[in-house]
Amino acid sequence: MAETGNDIKKAASLLRAGELVAIPTETVYGLAANALNSDAVAKIFEAKNRPHFDPLIIHVPSFDAVSLYASEVPNEAKQLAEKFWPGPLTLVLPKRDIVPDLTSAGLDTIGIRCPDHALTRSLLQTLDFPLAAPSANPFGYVSPTTAQHVDQQLGDRIAYILDGGSCEIGIESTIVGFEESHPVIYRFGGLPLESIIDVVGPLKTRAHSTSNPRAPGQLKSHYAPGKRVILGDISILLKEVSNKVAVISFKTDYKIPNQIVLSPKGSLHEAARNLFSALRKVDELPVDIVFAELVPNEGIGRAINDRLTRAASAH
Repeated sequence: MAETGNDIKKAASLLRAGELVAIPTETVYGLAANALNSDAVAKIFEAKNRPHFDPLIIHVPSFDAVSLYASEVPNEAKQLAEKFWPGPLTLVLPKRDIVPDLTSAGLDTIGIRCPDHALTRSLLQTLDFPLAAPSANPFGYVSPTTAQHVDQQLGDRIAYILDGGSCEIGIESTIVGFEESHPVIYRFGGLPLESIIDVVGPLKTRAHSTSNPRAPGQLKSHYAPGKRVILGDISILLKEVSNKVAVISFKTDYKIPNQIVLSPKGSLHEAARNLFSALRKVDELPVDIVFAELVPNEGIGRAINDRLTRAASAH
């Protein structure tokens, strides 16, 4: 069990000493370390059992800090940051040499974002380095949205958990990169595609990679509980198998004992906020299989469907 609290000074002191601290954001909890300290960053990979070819995101207090770590910032990146920072948007930019290759997984780019959480922004403002902070969970498993989730999975591997309550959005940031100066979606997330298009116009998507990701969260098999997840029409799936089954539905009540409805009122934002908690809860149920259904593929629904599809791919 890790010590948990809201002591920013304690968290900052541990991070300066090269230790790991879990931090809250509006998306999910991150496992943070000094992004410029290779030894500290190595502890992230070790604690998560994360493959070293999967790059990390660094977190900064404001857009003013970006030029310290990125050698080039396209105009469209500036426009997106001006509109959506602080918020659930990561920009993949050419990195400066000050950012260790371990942090960027050997790539010449680095993901940067400014999180929208008062506690973590206050922490970042006290530090003279950015924080590398992937989700605070074992690699490939469900991302944490409360301090308790972090403690359950990584409490014996980290020095401190900065408790900022439940995450408001509950799903990771949207990642946008730039190829030949044109924006590209690398991961669907908490910022809807439509909002990005409103600022920069149409853009390409490259959301999956089998072994050579350009950004975090691109691996096909990811965000998975321990139970097998099957996607489809739940009403049909339940006709084939009904014993030892759990259901994760969008808004429909299928009248079975082991069921989690993400949003009875049909809100995609509520469904996103509840998704990872639902995937955790089914692991605790006396079932062998989880039936799940896709949500409307619009707005933040794209990110929900992305996570559900990859949870199913894990099995």
